[in-house]
Amino acid sequence: MAYLTDLEIAQKCEMRPIYEIAKKAGIDEKYVEPYGKYKAKIDPSAAGDREKNGKLILVTAITPTPAGEGKTTTTIGLADGLSKIGKKVNVALREPSLGPVFGIKGGAAGGGYAQVVPMEDINLHFTGDFHAIGAANNLLAAMLDNHIQQGNKLGIDVRKITWKRCVDMNDRQLRFIVDGMGGRANGVPREDGFDITVASEIMAVFCLSSSIADLKARLSRVIVGYTFDDKPVTAADLNAVGAMTALLRDALKPNLVQTLEGTPAFVHGGPFANIAHGCNSVSATKLALKLADYTVTEAGFGADLGAEKFLDIKCRYAGLKPDAVVIVATVRALKMHGGLAKTELGKEDLDALGRGIPNLLRHVSNIKNVYGLPCVVAVNRFPTDTDAEIAFIMKKCAELGVNVRLSTVWAEGGAGGVELAREVVRLCNEEKSDFRFSYELDMSIKEKIEAVVRKVYGGAGINVMPAAEKQIQQLEALGFGGMPVCIAKTQYSFTDDPTKLGAPEGFTVTVKNVKVSAGAGFVVVLTGDILTMPGLPKSPAAERIDVDDDGTIHGLF
Repeated sequence: MAYLTDLEIAQKCEMRPIYEIAKKAGIDEKYVEPYGKYKAKIDPSAAGDREKNGKLILVTAITPTPAGEGKTTTTIGLADGLSKIGKKVNVALREPSLGPVFGIKGGAAGGGYAQVVPMEDINLHFTGDFHAIGAANNLLAAMLDNHIQQGNKLGIDVRKITWKRCVDMNDRQLRFIVDGMGGRANGVPREDGFDITVASEIMAVFCLSSSIADLKARLSRVIVGYTFDDKPVTAADLNAVGAMTALLRDALKPNLVQTLEGTPAFVHGGPFANIAHGCNSVSATKLALKLADYTVTEAGFGADLGAEKFLDIKCRYAGLKPDAVVIVATVRALKMHGGLAKTELGKEDLDALGRGIPNLLRHVSNIKNVYGLPCVVAVNRFPTDTDAEIAFIMKKCAELGVNVRLSTVWAEGGAGGVELAREVVRLCNEEKSDFRFSYELDMSIKEKIEAVVRKVYGGAGINVMPAAEKQIQQLEALGFGGMPVCIAKTQYSFTDDPTKLGAPEGFTVTVKNVKVSAGAGFVVVLTGDILTMPGLPKSPAAERIDVDDDGTIHGLF
């Protein structure tokens, strides 16, 4: 059977004018700033004086595999399912990064009949938010190097500069560079490098800021490097905050688009979850909550990364409290966790499926027992899944006391998410939410890291390298010890080793480097081999993207 591609499905959608979507969301026309016919910026004051929030539903997933889980697809399909059963609902998502779009992972606008549109716009330039974030990041870099060139009044040690330039593209060539070459007129020679824009601290600051005033306060605290006597130098010291805010002013307003079924969708901000905090913007989430009875949002990668950071960082800073959590699992991914290679996933294998279920169980246990939140597992059905496999996983989950529902939103849109939607409504209104964090802020940096490793990852402890030990001591001496921790690790395993699938035990996580994102308000903990500037694969998706003479794009997925 031939299936339409995600792009073909999206291009067949008859989108509603964005003013119509805004009206459906309860937004007065005066707060809508259209970017063409089908997307708009929304003034955050659109919520007016509404004090009450709707219910907040977080969608997360099992540990991801190359087989795909469909977390964003489930998020969108669940929102459409809630709409189908008569609920007033918004969906709040991250914006896709151009790196994965042109690399190996593809876009992030959902899939099948559960997508946000216009799909091409969202996956490419959209409303220019990422360009604004990159420009603000690079303006700060330019002002930093210019300050050094013009006499270095602050006494910045060029060997201790921590700020990098950024570009929203997978370009390994830029990871480590030397710049300022060509003589005195061209700057001070030094080692430098680029991060991908979604790994920039400016992205994290942008997503955690609740207003322009908050944005300016956070930008002012951003540390770019240290002086010869080890004092931090900030964006405020370089007088860069006002200009950076000017670049980010319009971008800070949430973006409004729609699902294929016309559900209002706020798509705004997009930090990676393996190297940043992995959630859409606070401003978009808060606006969505004020305007609807139910808001469905997601956090990146598996629950050990995206959900942990959503709960321990975003919810802590924004004062949010989820009412229910959906954990997405697939037969294909569980078979990979059970030891099957990607090439073997097309065949039925109940034994492998059974071996992979412990990964799902650990994520369920974390949400229920560590964070105290009611949850349901959404089994996202793929066309290749057999009836026996679906029956096996549903039966096994029931035997283990795991709340589970089948989701067929990829093939059926909102209709395939109705049963999941009904269960989510029940969880929100009948189950008790006893939300708590996995650690307290008054713990030391090492204690916080160890709490996440033991409670969330299921590990035995941490191994702190000498360089990281020194960095922790320095950060605590500078007064940054009371911040949350943002642990950067592989998304493919509970451990810091991407080859260890399933639910490993008895492992330690090696802490290699620790740095502060003072503007964002968290301490970044680098483990394993985490790249803040990815590279393209041998056969990047960009090779298969083209545009017809009439402007129609092909090859996006």
